Amino acid sequence: MDSGQRTKLKLIELIRRKSYREGDFTLASGLKSKFYIDMKATTLSGEGALLIGEASFDLLRTSKLELEAVGGLTLGADPIATAISLVAHQKGVDWPAFIVRKESKGHGTGKAIEGTENLRPGARVVVLEDVVTTGGSSLQAIERLREAGYSVAAVLTVVDREAGGAAVFAKMGIPFLALVRLSELRGG
Repeated sequence: MDSGQRTKLKLIELIRRKSYREGDFTLASGLKSKFYIDMKATTLSGEGALLIGEASFDLLRTSKLELEAVGGLTLGADPIATAISLVAHQKGVDWPAFIVRKESKGHGTGKAIEGTENLRPGARVVVLEDVVTTGGSSLQAIERLREAGYSVAAVLTVVDREAGGAAVFAKMGIPFLALVRLSELRGG
């Protein structure tokens, strides 16, 4: 087993332990579910951030995508973007993080996207999401980024609930990458 496979298995176990819950839940998409994946417990832990950063860096490098930055809709994408940016920096790659606000700031600069000082105009970016169900949060981020003149190279999620998000991105012609699929998370 290579180090990438070991990292993935550790990440799956950590998500199961910290973030996976069974019960009756309403998801951000409005769908009802018998389980919930609260990724904040994993993404905000040191171990989780490191595993996600390493696994994401490896997946993005092997995907051969041209990318210049990573980020997504606040709040779920924030720790993931930082983790990937830090791991990339440690490996000699400059992928700055950015944050897409749900609403433009009502004060100061009024920005809709934070971290643009580190991006060139038209930069190719990867949109991050902690969990993808229908892809709604990523679609919101993609729309804001495109309005600002950035090019979306791909969407990367920690967990794909395998509930239609991948098809939405495929229809848009946007590559979709997942560190863990629901079937892997629930399969053991």
